[in-house]
Amino acid sequence: MKQGKILEIENVTVSFDGFKALNQLSFSMDAGELRVIIGPNGAGKTTFMDVITGKVQPTEGKVIFDGRNLRRLPEHKIARLGIGRKFQTPRVYLNLTVRENLDLVCSRNKDVFPTLFGRPSAAEMRTVSGLLETIGLEAKANLPAALLSHGEKQRLEIGMLVAQSPDLLLVDEPAAGLTDEETDNLAALLLSLAKSHSIIAIEHDMEFVRQIANNKVTVLHQGSVLCEGSMDEVQNDPRVIEVYLGQPQEEIQQQELEKVSHESSH
Repeated sequence: MKQGKILEIENVTVSFDGFKALNQLSFSMDAGELRVIIGPNGAGKTTFMDVITGKVQPTEGKVIFDGRNLRRLPEHKIARLGIGRKFQTPRVYLNLTVRENLDLVCSRNKDVFPTLFGRPSAAEMRTVSGLLETIGLEAKANLPAALLSHGEKQRLEIGMLVAQSPDLLLVDEPAAGLTDEETDNLAALLLSLAKSHSIIAIEHDMEFVRQIANNKVTVLHQGSVLCEGSMDEVQNDPRVIEVYLGQPQEEIQQQELEKVSHESSH
């Protein structure tokens, strides 16, 4: 795995008709890190992803990936440099089997028809078998993807991304709409992938964040980094409490005290 900083974002601003979706945002992460990004709605989380992948160009500032400035590079070239992105809604081929979905991505010949009707090479089959095992879908390899649960489709799409050998995986709210069991399976998958990939996960589900945040959590607010630290540090930070609950920590503590004294007097 690569060493040192894999991603450095320096004073990036993104303006849409005067509204700053990102405002002088600076951020960096090491290779091999699994970084979770949280923040209230409108904090700039999706624009943050868009800037890294080239979907949106910064108004000012720069994005450095593995030592290379991504400024003005088109999305497909950034993807080829080693950045893979998973969107909230799974993007899999529903009419193909789980194995065929992975075959399609693993095949060196990217033409669809030879991929579907030709015989995959032994190396590709090993890759597909390995991926099926990694994402925990060996038993459903020959089922059409349409028959998978939402959580299984999420895992299949992550497998399809991993097949492209990205150095950096961007995952947008993967736990949305999952059952508890599916959430546990997904957390285990991301933690195992983090041994060989750098991963940024944007997430709202705080229980899921607790499961996967093995290092540092970054909190975005109004297009900038509000704070960073361990999950406990971030959750107890007065600025974070204020941003999420809309009131200063002192007021919340006062309300809790009033509630306790009210209950004890009855």
